[in-house]
Amino acid sequence: MEMDVKKNPGLLKLELYCKGMRIDPSCNLKEDAAPILRTRGGLGSGLEAILPDNLYTNIPVVEKFAFKSPYILKKTNGRYCIYRDDELITPIKLLKNPRFYKQKTSSGKLMGRIGVMQGTYIGIYPTEVCGFWKMNKNCKFCSVGLNVGVSEEEEKYAQDVVETVKAARKEMGITFVHFNTGYYEGKELDILEPYIKTVKKETGLLVGVQCPPVPDLKKYDHLKELGVDHVSFCIELYNPERFKEVCPGKYEHLGQKMYLDTIEYCSRLFGKGKVSGEIIAGLEPPEDSIKAIEHFANVGAFATVCVFRPTIGTALENYPPPNVEDMIPVFRRMYEVCLEKNIPVGIAPKIRVSLVLLPFEGIYFLEDKKKWWHKIALMNLMKAFYRTYFYTKLAFRW
Repeated sequence: MEMDVKKNPGLLKLELYCKGMRIDPSCNLKEDAAPILRTRGGLGSGLEAILPDNLYTNIPVVEKFAFKSPYILKKTNGRYCIYRDDELITPIKLLKNPRFYKQKTSSGKLMGRIGVMQGTYIGIYPTEVCGFWKMNKNCKFCSVGLNVGVSEEEEKYAQDVVETVKAARKEMGITFVHFNTGYYEGKELDILEPYIKTVKKETGLLVGVQCPPVPDLKKYDHLKELGVDHVSFCIELYNPERFKEVCPGKYEHLGQKMYLDTIEYCSRLFGKGKVSGEIIAGLEPPEDSIKAIEHFANVGAFATVCVFRPTIGTALENYPPPNVEDMIPVFRRMYEVCLEKNIPVGIAPKIRVSLVLLPFEGIYFLEDKKKWWHKIALMNLMKAFYRTYFYTKLAFRW
């Protein structure tokens, strides 16, 4: 694997997640970048940017650890560049807020408070704050209770959502709409149904759903009937003791087994590559994160791996972020198992995520790409085919 961040943008993306970045006085982020806001689950709150190879990222710049980073952002001759110890690493593109954020829905709500761009897709948290926050049993890394009703509308109607999605499609060319909720005692999917129906009916875009697992597994059959394309579950941690300690509400009211059983059920129902288990690397030993990745792959699902970020205001704001060296084997294995088990990843068109390294971005950490060339080629062929199919289908709707 290439260990020079100037030649390996995937490694640079990981380094920035783990080390953050300082801001030089030459920068004018107020004019040149999107405001740094906490949204949704709280693993964001950073500077939205694009690295080489079109890698979207959300760089920690306000957390305490970022002020000690070897990386610094400077504005030189009108362009933004990342430096490390006075050495130029790479120019980057800072992202500004989309114009549609300032538009209002027919009910008078700002679209920027309805949905948020996270890379190239729009994420929507359409419901009230997670029930675990109300019980004081929220996950210790989470800041959603500090966001909803502050940087986002607490209540979002289906018409508000679909109008926002259409505006995002028109301006940004989005292909994917992602809904997520907190815990609502098994009613999560029922709450999301009208939003899913409206968006699917009026846009035809790909739709993903992320909720805590519900006891009635037949609800996932109905979810598939509604046309949902992807389902994900934030189990967060595979180590049982760390799960209990960091996620008290999930431990007490749901349990790890419920997450794992639901992931397996949905993987059989939706098919390979359409279900993911989400984990946070850096809050448990790396070998446990790898065990989670392999567990998901064995049932036909893939892992979405977030790098832990000690977000300000959370119970873990003083907990250190992980070491890059510990994270490399995790992200390498994230992609390897998909190749080993023939789990298609990176197939859906125009989906780049700023908050995580996606499974197919694990290619930057492979030790021997030649070993996997035939499987990588097959993935690329599938991607080209699905891209043509998706845009052809979409053309009849827009």
